[in-house]
Amino acid sequence: MSRDHVQLEAKKFVVVLVGSLLGAIAMNFFLIPANVYASGFTGLAQLLSSLLKEFAPFNISTGILLFILNIPVTILGWLKVGRSFTVYSFISVFLTSFFLEVLPVIKLSPDILLNAVFGGVIAAVGVGITLKWGASTGGMDIIAMILSRMKDKPVGSYFFLMNAVIITSAGFLYGWEKALYTLVTLYASTRVIDAIHTRHEKLTAMIVTKKSNELREAIHSKLVRGITTLPAKGAFSGEDKEMLIIVISRYELYELEHTIKDVDPNAFTNIVQTTGIFGFFRKD
Repeated sequence: MSRDHVQLEAKKFVVVLVGSLLGAIAMNFFLIPANVYASGFTGLAQLLSSLLKEFAPFNISTGILLFILNIPVTILGWLKVGRSFTVYSFISVFLTSFFLEVLPVIKLSPDILLNAVFGGVIAAVGVGITLKWGASTGGMDIIAMILSRMKDKPVGSYFFLMNAVIITSAGFLYGWEKALYTLVTLYASTRVIDAIHTRHEKLTAMIVTKKSNELREAIHSKLVRGITTLPAKGAFSGEDKEMLIIVISRYELYELEHTIKDVDPNAFTNIVQTTGIFGFFRKD
């Protein structure tokens, strides 16, 4: 393992650590004290913890429930997605659960709107930087990755369904005002993640390179995606090149970027949003 690779992995771990800490701060200092819910598995763990506290003779904290919920998902991700992505996602979940247990639950402000907005923004910064460095916060991110590898499933509908259950349950438990503030949190989170990374489920990469064969092999060794090649020519230099066109999920953007840099640092890459595709979205 080269020194550069070790430094890159160390930076990635630090980013995941910071992202997990920000997620825990958002929960314990803003969302949990205000009974406003996060999205995805974190919000689900928060909801289950509230239900146990209300209706069961025992209580399990949000951090412990978050860790438990992610165990089967992590095992599935290890088998279906890949080791690096899954390992860092599990590290993110473990650290988030750890910080949720270590940090006290403190109500910094009695204003529920401030809690909803700041909680959503701080959590989203943690998620955004984690995604940008090729990891995830576990839960639905891993499920989305698995579905995108297997079939072209509408992943957004699963996110919507889970968040709808969380919002509806928040309304029944604490009143519909709290449910509406949960929507504010989800909106703020989405906007911030979109600014830091991308909220688009699919992206199209157009790569102009003089090392087409080497880059094709490198991409196929890392990503389960088909590639279309077109002849290209530099208008200024007159050099013959090739354009590689590949559609990826947002979780594969980090891997693609670093593969291109390793094989051909001089390649020109344009990443654009993909609103829809027809045909097979994977390599046969």
